[in-house]
Amino acid sequence: MTSYNGEKYIAEQIESLLSQTEQRFKVIVSDDGSTDSTWDILTGYTEKYPEKFFIFKNNPPHGAKYNFLNLMICYKDDYLMLCDQDDVWLDNKIENELNAMLELEANFGRNMPLLVHTDLRVVDSELNSIYDSFKEMMNANYARVSLKDQIIQNTLTGCTAMYNRALANMITAQPNFCVMHDWWLMLTAAAFGRIFPLYERDILYRQHHDNEIGAKHVRSVSYMLNRLFFDPSGISKALNETYLQAKSFVEMYSENLTDEQKKFLLDYTRIPEYGKLKRISESYRLGVKKNGFFRQIAQLLFV
Repeated sequence: MTSYNGEKYIAEQIESLLSQTEQRFKVIVSDDGSTDSTWDILTGYTEKYPEKFFIFKNNPPHGAKYNFLNLMICYKDDYLMLCDQDDVWLDNKIENELNAMLELEANFGRNMPLLVHTDLRVVDSELNSIYDSFKEMMNANYARVSLKDQIIQNTLTGCTAMYNRALANMITAQPNFCVMHDWWLMLTAAAFGRIFPLYERDILYRQHHDNEIGAKHVRSVSYMLNRLFFDPSGISKALNETYLQAKSFVEMYSENLTDEQKKFLLDYTRIPEYGKLKRISESYRLGVKKNGFFRQIAQLLFV
């Protein structure tokens, strides 16, 4: 878990962990220099549950994605989960994902990097329902699990994931660039292992004004028109970041990638070097396209 000025919600999240039907876990919390009472709340839990809670404070702060990445690099175990400070986990979340992971390891072996993840229920700051399925709200396609799918569009919300030691051992250093920690994890799983969506909705995904990244109703025409006409630079920036991330991925894992994977990634990173028509043709030649009609239109316009 990472924390930063989370005094409003972090105790409720921790209590949802303590209510889990599976209790064989430890909680490692990396606080990013909170200036409110978050640290005092965390200290209270370490005093009450010294065998379960372990906390430390970053100095200087890392920022959200690098705070998580640092944890992912430094802490390894047989099974790991990423936990945000402001959600609520339903009481069977850990048990269900662990059972799925154990079944997958029985089939594929413990040396296969594996990642399972679920859907979420979107709620407001008081946990009132906004949308029953984050997947539906975001028009996400969890079946898109190949490297070609993930290089252009992340389908993982980090707090829904469980991954095994074989995948954890692939996360060894900070990349030169990544968009988000969970996207980097998903790329690694897509390149070197297997990804299995479970589709259960086992997190109350709280939306509030302090969210680092939140849910957006991307199926709505108004959302897409607003993006196309009022935030074209944001769309271009998001696409350009995928090229930078792909370049970092090749640099990080050059010795582990197959020749085919390496060629695909290098070809993808070169797309910005071409003129408009070649950028479009290269994107389609490589088979990289976003999910959904509106996203594909935006990709066509701003590639």
